[in-house]
Amino acid sequence: MYVMDYLSTIRQPIASELNDFTELFNRSLSHNNGLLQQALDHIKQRAGKRMRPILILLMAKSVGEVSDVTLHAAVGLELLHTASLVHDDVVDESAERRGQASVNKLFDNKVAVLVGDYILSTALLHVSYTHSEIIVRYLAELGRTLSNGEILQLSNINSHNISEDAYYQVISQKTAALFEACAAIGALSAGAPEEEIENAKTFGRNLGIIFQIRDDIFDYYDQSKIGKPTGNDMAEGKLTLPVIYALNSTHDEEMLKIAYKVKDGTVTKEEIDRLVVFTKNNGGIEYAEKRMWELHAEAMAMLDLDVHDDDIKASLKAYLDYVIERDK
Repeated sequence: MYVMDYLSTIRQPIASELNDFTELFNRSLSHNNGLLQQALDHIKQRAGKRMRPILILLMAKSVGEVSDVTLHAAVGLELLHTASLVHDDVVDESAERRGQASVNKLFDNKVAVLVGDYILSTALLHVSYTHSEIIVRYLAELGRTLSNGEILQLSNINSHNISEDAYYQVISQKTAALFEACAAIGALSAGAPEEEIENAKTFGRNLGIIFQIRDDIFDYYDQSKIGKPTGNDMAEGKLTLPVIYALNSTHDEEMLKIAYKVKDGTVTKEEIDRLVVFTKNNGGIEYAEKRMWELHAEAMAMLDLDVHDDDIKASLKAYLDYVIERDK
């Protein structure tokens, strides 16, 4: 199935609600201050595919109806995520985001931090419109978790611990936490009982781990489509699942020395290229793909048990497939 076919299937049951979300989200990023509006307009231009709000809308509709509570919660969560990306680009000193200049590159770090703060405050405003203490709490906890995940990743870079446990600990507080919150908030906003909320959280968490592993695999190949060079994660001091497996399964001392140089920030481009080739030649990519498909099977089984609307089930299954099959 082509990417657009996946996206069409995913969006079909919530097309009207997604339009309502987009209108509300764009209104939330409007301001009459010239410099601030320039930055907000730049962010709106790189909207992406809206996979997180789509998940919120689908989970709400799988247990009930999409309401104003759902829409404001979705806008709040997407704004929180957007603010975190603006701040992440400052932390990572990234010049690009989704193939476009980052806010810090287009303006400067000061403007980027302040714009991120403005978007974060707008997220809090929208989640307050839900008048749901538990949804407000979910979003606040998510913000804390994502921040802690970033700090954990920085401390992990400075550690010589090269393990899958350390890898999963970081992503459980980043991408997995984000998708888990989307699924839970969607179900919550439609009045789902506790058991269904817990099932939604597990589904979202698995989806988030799959999403991150796929992103990590991209880094071992040419990424001209998304504006990143091969081995970009390693250049930033990050060791991801494929190389962690290759290192731990071979115990290759020469490659381990290069891996430690990755973490120390002293690695060269040539050494990164060698580590990428080593990973590919020693089953790292295949291992990561196998792990994705295991999580995919678990999530698919949950959908068969818990989602009874055929259109929503087909949409969520297409969502799972898309996360693995996408090319960027």
